[in-house]
Amino acid sequence: MTEIGFTELTVIISAVLIFFSIVFGIVRLVIGPDTVDRVVAIDLLTIVTIALIALLAHQAERYIYLDVGLVYGLLSFLGVLAVARYLEGGL
Repeated sequence: MTEIGFTELTVIISAVLIFFSIVFGIVRLVIGPDTVDRVVAIDLLTIVTIALIALLAHQAERYIYLDVGLVYGLLSFLGVLAVARYLEGGL
């Protein structure tokens, strides 16, 4: 039987926590009583997706994927700002 190292254990724990974050984000997206709750849930799912991209970059040892996560985070931030301005009535 093989022994699991510290790095592999950390990756497994991270993947499980990311999975639970996705589940809770989708639950909030579905049952969120307000539009603001749904926007926050989408922002949470975006952040979790960036964490998933970082985990994939670590596993594949292709750190160019981190640039994809960085651009995705920037676009998500701008999108949330646009939605917030719209909900506030500024657009």
